[in-house]
Amino acid sequence: MSNPIDDPGHGHSPAAWTAVTIMLLAFVVGTYFFVSHNSLGVYISAGVLVAGLLVGWLMAKLGWGVKGPKYVPKGH
Repeated sequence: MSNPIDDPGHGHSPAAWTAVTIMLLAFVVGTYFFVSHNSLGVYISAGVLVAGLLVGWLMAKLGWGVKGPKYVPKGH
């Protein structure tokens, strides 16, 4: 059982979902480029992966994180 007072939210926020989606797509596309021996594509995918991390951080700072004012948690 989880205690709702101590529950940090486990990343169920628009900021977390957006960051993870961008980074997952970058990883999949980067893996394809790696197998295809396209080094430029791998480097671009690595840059998109880092950009996904920055987008998630920026969205959290703008209030879309777990404890942000724009985030409304939904019941399970």
